[in-house]
Amino acid sequence: MAVYFDNSATTQVDADVLDAMLPYFTEKYGNASSIHSFGSEAFTAIVKSRKQVADLLNASPKEVIFTSGGTESDNIAIQGTAFYYRNEKNRIITSVIEHPAVLNTCHFLERCGFDVVYIPVDEAGFVSEESLKDAVNNNTSLVTIMAASNEIGTIQPIESFAEIAKDAGALFHTDAVQAVGKIPMDFTNSSVDMISMSGHKIHGPKGVGALLLKEGVKIKPLMYGGDHEWGMRPSTENVPGIVGLGKSSEICMRQMDSDIQKMTDIRDFIIDTTLDSVDGVYLNGPRENRLCNNANFRFDYIDGESLILYLDMEGIAASTGSACSTGSTEPSHVLRSLGLTPVQCRGSLRLSLSRFNVMSEAEYFASVLPSVVDKVRAMSPLGDNKNAIRS
Repeated sequence: MAVYFDNSATTQVDADVLDAMLPYFTEKYGNASSIHSFGSEAFTAIVKSRKQVADLLNASPKEVIFTSGGTESDNIAIQGTAFYYRNEKNRIITSVIEHPAVLNTCHFLERCGFDVVYIPVDEAGFVSEESLKDAVNNNTSLVTIMAASNEIGTIQPIESFAEIAKDAGALFHTDAVQAVGKIPMDFTNSSVDMISMSGHKIHGPKGVGALLLKEGVKIKPLMYGGDHEWGMRPSTENVPGIVGLGKSSEICMRQMDSDIQKMTDIRDFIIDTTLDSVDGVYLNGPRENRLCNNANFRFDYIDGESLILYLDMEGIAASTGSACSTGSTEPSHVLRSLGLTPVQCRGSLRLSLSRFNVMSEAEYFASVLPSVVDKVRAMSPLGDNKNAIRS
């Protein structure tokens, strides 16, 4: 049995999304800036896709800027704000558990002389309103805090954070790459100024995303060229990718309620059976206010990468954390921020679901996990007392 439980890394492209994209590789291949019929076809497709994305997040199509993905969207929002307001306000506020696309951008801004504040989180990964209020001041241009953690699934109260930023005269951006499609979002009736999203997390193609920029908000472009995307993102548009993002957004909006319920049921089964059937296992992140598709555990006396490899032998694809950190020798910065030791961090397992997962896959995972854990523990050098947990 083949089971894919790594949907926070990337998702399967929906068949209807692929069907929508294919003509724009072959028959309708015009440049959307051209005035002939081929160009008009491409331009019309982008207009339609812009509305589909806007509808998913209850935004105006004029507020949708197409990008190459979540990382570029984050960079445009964060750097764009920082450099636009540089001579007026110099402080950027973020959290310690952000995605590398945000953290490394903030590290770059520090090297450019900006004052960057990294707010800590509690043991479940939540940023407190009090800590944010303590951090903002009249010199703050931007607060950027993710809507939901890609590793531990913690859902942050971003509307409250956006209000705090607004009261301080700062803009608020959220990396919602993992949240879009799993949490209803209403851009029009929110105090959030910018939202980053990515196509390949919602059954769309890789290499395309969007930044929602509230009408009237001013930021500085990162690149200069043509007038594409309101002058905020020059370059010939990736029409097939944009069509795919639009179609995946349309499907996402139509199926969101049922998808959330289905993934929540499977997630809860995985969490409950894992905690009941395996000794020395703990849930990373909160039990409530957690993404419907995320389960993250840590195991005593286990190396997470070994666990991943043994699960893969059983046909189950999972991860130890963010795919963007794969290859790093350092323990997860997210788990370390929860107060876990490096050894505890290395014993973690992340399972992430999509609308295409079914309960029978979770039942299969539950049936093989105990024996896989026993095998990995039998080889583990991580603790002399590892057998004590079985007694």
